Amino acid sequence: MILDSTVNMAKGEVPTRQDLRRRAIVATARKAFLRGGYGQTTMSSIAAAIGGSKTTLWSYFRNKEDLFAAVIDDLVERYGEALRLPLPPDGDPAQTLLALGESLMRTILRPEIVAMHRLVTGEAGRSPELGRTLFERGIRRGQARTSEWIAQQMASGQLREDDPQRAAQQFLALCQSGCYQQHILGVCGRPSGEAVRADLEGAVATFMRAYAV
Repeated sequence: MILDSTVNMAKGEVPTRQDLRRRAIVATARKAFLRGGYGQTTMSSIAAAIGGSKTTLWSYFRNKEDLFAAVIDDLVERYGEALRLPLPPDGDPAQTLLALGESLMRTILRPEIVAMHRLVTGEAGRSPELGRTLFERGIRRGQARTSEWIAQQMASGQLREDDPQRAAQQFLALCQSGCYQQHILGVCGRPSGEAVRADLEGAVATFMRAYAV
């Protein structure tokens, strides 16, 4: 689900009053979820924060689960740079992978995305539906797009033939296995550009050793 208001803004259309209200609700809910956690945040508290009634809030979202999904959609649409990066089918595979890795890391290292990953991880035991929502609406889309490009490279002989979905999962995991993993766990602060670049160069080199023809 992509928010109607987001689509309107992306097309350069003037958002309606309903669009603006919806965006305000989603923004308020995002802050509430990230500040207080999913379990402790209620529809009543969100309604109070936006200055409206629960009836008004329910006219936009049926329940808290739908509202959380809208928050995820909004984050993906705002910050999902890697989902929009051109992946040329005839470019150098290593250079394309490096560019994809850089776009991915710029996205997932944004404070809002880091905070959401931490929230979902912390709540996963009690509310596994949050993890499914984040995975289906964000992570799976990135994996599918990467898998499609890798499949093209394998078909054209640029990469060794194998399971493109597994290869995509492996590459994306390699990108996140260094300083990002430490950062998401709170071991260190936001990593430097140099540290991220070093991890990505290592990820590309490892992937190419496994899949280059």
